Amino acid sequence: MDEKQNKSSVLLYFDVVMGVQMLGVDEAGRGPVIGPLVVCSLCIPETDYGLLDSIGVDDSKKLSRKKRKRVADAIMEFIKDEKWSLGVRISSALEIDANSINSNLNSLEINLFVDSILRCANEDYPGVIYADACDVDEQRFGSRLREKLGNSLNDWEIISKHGMDGKNLVTGAASIVAKVIRDKEIEDLEEELGMELGSGYPSDPKTIDAVIELCRGKLPHESIRWSWATISKVWKDLGKGNPPTRNYDGQITMESKIDDWG
Repeated sequence: MDEKQNKSSVLLYFDVVMGVQMLGVDEAGRGPVIGPLVVCSLCIPETDYGLLDSIGVDDSKKLSRKKRKRVADAIMEFIKDEKWSLGVRISSALEIDANSINSNLNSLEINLFVDSILRCANEDYPGVIYADACDVDEQRFGSRLREKLGNSLNDWEIISKHGMDGKNLVTGAASIVAKVIRDKEIEDLEEELGMELGSGYPSDPKTIDAVIELCRGKLPHESIRWSWATISKVWKDLGKGNPPTRNYDGQITMESKIDDWG
C-alpha cells in the first residue's frame, strides 16, 4: 500500500471509529472603536452536531443578547464535561493599535484565528474547520489560514465562507460565545468607567459621546482604539492635533506638540 492509500485508510478509520471533528471559528468586535476583538473556536465531534440545534444555536445576529447568553451557558456545560473544546483569543485595543503600525487588521485576525484554532483542535484526529471569512476574498482567507497553520492540522480541511455563522451551527456557536465574552468585557468596562458605551460602533451616537469623553485627557483612554479614524477625528475636533500612537510594549509616540493639547 503506498503512502497516499495508507493515509486514506487512516482517515477512513478515524471517520468510522472516532468520528471527524468539526471546528467553527468566528470573531466578535472587529468594527467597534471601543474594547477588544474576541476570536472563538469551538471543536466538537461530528456526531454531536445535532445537539447544537437542540440547545438553540443559530446565527448569532438573529438571537437576542439574553438568548445568546443562555445558549453560551449551555455550550459551556459541554466544555466543562470535556465533551467539546473551546479556544478563545482576546485581542486588546492596545494590541490592535500596535498591529496597525506595520500591518493591518486582516493579518492580525489571521493570527488570532490560528491561535484560537490551535487552542482547541486535537491534531491526533482529522477534522474540518469552518471559518467565517474576515477578508473580502473568501478563498484567500482560507489559504492564509492554511499557510499560517503550517504543519499543524495537515489532515484538516478548511472551508472559509462569508457569513459562515449563519450557514454552519458550529461556527454559529463559536460566534455566540465570542459575542457573549465581548459583551461581558464591555459590561465590565462600563462599570469601571461609570458610563454607557453603546454598541461600540462609530455609527452609534452613544458610542461617539463616550469616545469624546474618553479623549478629554492628555491621552486617549486605553480601552479605545487610538488607530481608528474615529479617534483621529475626535482628537482633532478637540483641538489636539494628531492622536498619539502606541506599540506592543505600551510605549507612546506623540505626533503633536504638548502645547497643542486642550
